Amino acid sequence: MRRIALLITTLFVALVGFAPTASAATTINPAAAPTGTHFQVGTATCTSNGTVTCSSYELAGVGNTNAQATLTTRYQATVRCRNHGGQIVDVKSQVVAVSSSTGVLEPKNGRLTVPSLTSAPAPSNATFEALATCPNGNWTKETLAGSIEVVGFTYTLHFVGFTGDFITITG
Repeated sequence: MRRIALLITTLFVALVGFAPTASAATTINPAAAPTGTHFQVGTATCTSNGTVTCSSYELAGVGNTNAQATLTTRYQATVRCRNHGGQIVDVKSQVVAVSSSTGVLEPKNGRLTVPSLTSAPAPSNATFEALATCPNGNWTKETLAGSIEVVGFTYTLHFVGFTGDFITITG
């Protein structure tokens, strides 16, 4: 009996210890949706691997209430400042946020299908260079190749006529 209990405990610890960790935090606010709103098919999830992708899902119990999903992705890059003598200083640019949206989603028969959303393309090198501050105005700015990266995102689903967002996912 002890061996079985020990085996079960060991398996539990092993499974929990090797479970993947969530890279995003999800908040559901029932007060920001029609009463009875619930997930019918799938769930709202987002993953980030250089770009952010949020899954499609279907909600039921929404009545005739329209909604809109928005994904705001925050990018950052390393900009190099080079003086006329060739000295280089790396500076982080300000974070630049870009958004993509589903537009207005209209329910059918009390069900709302929310399509997947993918992050908008990263801002251009010129955008990051314009935001970077070099030690001297005479230095030349250049974005370090491959340095543009996602530093965070926020996904929301908002029902028209309600205060706050029904779903918020941050990562």
